[in-house]
Amino acid sequence: MKALLVYPTYPDTFWSFKSVLPFVSKKAAFPPLGLLTIAAMLPKTWEIRLVDTNVAPLGDVDLEWAELVLVSAMLVQVPSAQDIVRRAKRAGKIVIVGGPAFNAQRERFSGVDHFVLGEAETVLPDFLKDFELGVAKAVYESTERPDLDSTPFPVWELLNFKDYVSMSVQYSRGCPFDCEFCDIVAMNGRGSRVKSPEHMLQELQGLYDAGWRDSVFIVDDNFIGNIVNVKDFLPKLAGWQKQRNYPFKLMTEASVNLAQDSELLRMMSDANFHKVFIGIETPSVESLKECGKKQNVATDFGSAVREIQQHGMQVMGGFIVGFDSDTSTIFEQQVRFIQDIGVVTAMIGVLNALPRTRLWRRLKSEGRLLDGLSGENTDACLNFIPAMGREVLLEGYKEVVSILYSSKEYYARISKFLSSYAPLSRGRLFRTDIQAFMKSMWAIGVVSHSRFFYWKLIFKTLLTKPKALPVVVELAILGLHFERVARRIVAV
Repeated sequence: MKALLVYPTYPDTFWSFKSVLPFVSKKAAFPPLGLLTIAAMLPKTWEIRLVDTNVAPLGDVDLEWAELVLVSAMLVQVPSAQDIVRRAKRAGKIVIVGGPAFNAQRERFSGVDHFVLGEAETVLPDFLKDFELGVAKAVYESTERPDLDSTPFPVWELLNFKDYVSMSVQYSRGCPFDCEFCDIVAMNGRGSRVKSPEHMLQELQGLYDAGWRDSVFIVDDNFIGNIVNVKDFLPKLAGWQKQRNYPFKLMTEASVNLAQDSELLRMMSDANFHKVFIGIETPSVESLKECGKKQNVATDFGSAVREIQQHGMQVMGGFIVGFDSDTSTIFEQQVRFIQDIGVVTAMIGVLNALPRTRLWRRLKSEGRLLDGLSGENTDACLNFIPAMGREVLLEGYKEVVSILYSSKEYYARISKFLSSYAPLSRGRLFRTDIQAFMKSMWAIGVVSHSRFFYWKLIFKTLLTKPKALPVVVELAILGLHFERVARRIVAV
């Protein structure tokens, strides 16, 4: 059996970094970890190929080769996934799908032969058994939460590492918190299931043996959701990294209580974490209480961000406007808040009601849900009737984005970040890093209207904190991408 695994295209979003990938001679930011893991679960007698359409287009020759086409997608990839399904069916192929987009919006996909929904470790074996017997059903679903040590290692051989900025692995699923707008609990459960340290180190060793030496994104919903287990794992991870001269620079997502645990911060720094994304959301206490983000209510975010960055980890933050408790003053508050705490990579979006979340159910009961969910919360798209009014919310949001990613405010945040950041992460300087710096000197230092801010920052970094120069150059390059995203949002 010839199985073609196809990963749909991401649109040009905040996290796609499409406009700056040429600086590092890459084609995509991250690989399709889900499909790489699915590949390891398929029968050993099957021939398997992978097409990541973020790297190369799906060709007719790919479809001609295949007997089966397997597609996995996030909500933001729905348009591309629909096109892939249509093309595969026109070519007469059996189409099998799974993943968040199909879990949430199955009705948007016609022509699919088999939906395999839920965590693959529990549902895929039943489908494969029936498929081999010729009695496969149209839909397979499971809400069972598997032991993650049953998850096979990704098939890295399907990738060309040179195409990607970072690799991805997963340590845990689920989150102990239950924010009203978040779909993690619906997808992966309340609480945090983890892989054993032994399993995780074997997985990282496989990536190491495959030849990868660079950034690794631990794609957990909340890496520190199970603090007891993560504190058992981190010293072993640090030892593994040290023995191999720190081949991986790590980044992940975590809750803000990370900042209150100095032991955990030290452990993550020792293990070579250099970035962490935190859902900060809003400076409004009323809005935090409204959405159930209790862990953020009493937090001094200025101190929290400084504490994390002093341990060598750049804080990337998620922010939201559009809560029912928000008033028209929230836009100015958000700008001032983000500038004051110095989060450079500040993803600010309009609140959206994701399917199966508590927010979605509440708004549905109130008759406030609308069509139009894109899955991309920085595209000024609304799928509900906001309390403050649609026009006020969207115009205020556009104003926030235009200010935050103006050269003056963006470079001010980099300077603020630099004042508290300790460049502690270890790792090699790659040829692509040097190329990126050289390209930035022309693209930003000469051509861009940000050139004055760029050179001022470069010289300041060289004089005061030269070890932070690679991070500062990266942030300057990312500024070009964020500026383009901001222009697109404002033009909507």
